[in-house]
Amino acid sequence: MRIFYSTKFDREYKKLPRNIKMIAEEKEIVFRNNPFDRKLDAHKLSGRLKGYWAFWLDQKYRIIFEFADKRTVWFHSVGDHSIYR
Repeated sequence: MRIFYSTKFDREYKKLPRNIKMIAEEKEIVFRNNPFDRKLDAHKLSGRLKGYWAFWLDQKYRIIFEFADKRTVWFHSVGDHSIYR
């Protein structure tokens, strides 16, 4: 699985607390092996984010991503629920 990171994702990631960054790195490993692993709770988004997906880092933080093709994904945003706005 190839993952590309948007500049927005990079900016948001740098602002995350250290413990959330560590969780994100662990979850990315799981994601690379199986983006639909139950540990991630990956789900389709609706409304203005239709076509995008999200998965949980913890109860507060999420990553919004998009499938470019079967083996390529873009991570677009990371943060708390405010990233859905």
